[in-house]
Amino acid sequence: MQDQHLLQPGQLLARGVSRCLFSLGFATLKEFTPTRGLRVDVMALGPKGQLWVIECKSCRADFTGDQKWQGYLEWCDRFFWAVDLDFPTEILPADTGLLLADAYGGEIVTMAPEAKLAPARRKKLTQKFATDAALRLARLEDEQIGRSS
Repeated sequence: MQDQHLLQPGQLLARGVSRCLFSLGFATLKEFTPTRGLRVDVMALGPKGQLWVIECKSCRADFTGDQKWQGYLEWCDRFFWAVDLDFPTEILPADTGLLLADAYGGEIVTMAPEAKLAPARRKKLTQKFATDAALRLARLEDEQIGRSS
């Protein structure tokens, strides 16, 4: 188990986001790479196969320094920002979702607009999500899995 004191603010937000989404029937992976060059903070796979991206922002500078977020839109059905109660939410784009969170949980405040993925992309992402999750679990049980010889 990770010591909370060793986690960065964004990692603590991601943990709370995951707890919130688990309560809604979603499975999550943190720091998921949907395609080369992109890494999302949290990818969530819903009970009906929906794929959501959640970007965790711990402060204004973290948000304003993010130049890649619009590239994530084509890799999900819905896109959310996750921030804490002290974050200035008025600076977030209006056409995205909002999740308020802390290290222990969260709540969806604004549902993101839906932009359904094409079936082929959904299949590819769902398979990648499952493979990545299985590899992460296997590595917890055997650190030699996935290492080069």
